[in-house]
Amino acid sequence: MKQENPLAQLGPGARVGIVGIPPLAVIGRLNSLGAQIYDLDEPQVNTDMELTAPFLPRVYCAILRTALLNALHLELDMIVIDVGPGKCDCALHVSTVLQDLLPIPVIRTRNEDAVPFGHPLCQTRMGLLEKLQRITAGVKSTAPYQPEKFPPCAPAAGFWGVPPRDFSLLTLFPDTTHVYGWTRCMENKTPADVELEALFNAEVPTIFFAQSFCAKTALAKFLAARHPRGLFLDVDVTCSSSTRAKIQAFLELSGVEHAAG
Repeated sequence: MKQENPLAQLGPGARVGIVGIPPLAVIGRLNSLGAQIYDLDEPQVNTDMELTAPFLPRVYCAILRTALLNALHLELDMIVIDVGPGKCDCALHVSTVLQDLLPIPVIRTRNEDAVPFGHPLCQTRMGLLEKLQRITAGVKSTAPYQPEKFPPCAPAAGFWGVPPRDFSLLTLFPDTTHVYGWTRCMENKTPADVELEALFNAEVPTIFFAQSFCAKTALAKFLAARHPRGLFLDVDVTCSSSTRAKIQAFLELSGVEHAAG
């Protein structure tokens, strides 16, 4: 017997939370329904992260703890969570916790989309904070890019990795920073593309970033060790003053002329 698509039960204007990057087919369906999409990986509520401690260990990354915190406080009709190779095994276990805690459907997906959309934002001249805000917002849409609006610039620095929970650290980079790693995969709408994720530019000083306790810290550390001017960096919930100083010192000693902020 053919089962009904769980998305079919959603009405116009439904409030749907997403964790990771659901497949384009799912996002397209949500767009066609006029759903309000909430990216649960980003801070949506102003409340204490410790409220997640009874449900998730503190050694889970701040992104997944943030997703749970948001889910506990937002009034949602459904959650769609990527548990495939484009996210992580921990997301699968978080989905189990969400199913137990919430009275709404929690839909597991596996995003293995392979059609490249391109990554013009990653290579254009723009403040790194705004750049990553645009890239993360793009998860909610299936619209094609207009690369002519974002011409590539020569890179002065590189940021490799995932979007940080604390976007304030992005203000320390120059506008000519190119973006690599999973964030580039995110813009390309191919989150499971491991070859694209491992790409970096050996000609520019690059910070290899991952959230503390994320499995991607292994790849970040591995690639940073092979980059002639690479710095491995992990941050948990917020970026400390010592971490900010480390970023600034690395860029300045690498000859990168300032950064914004």
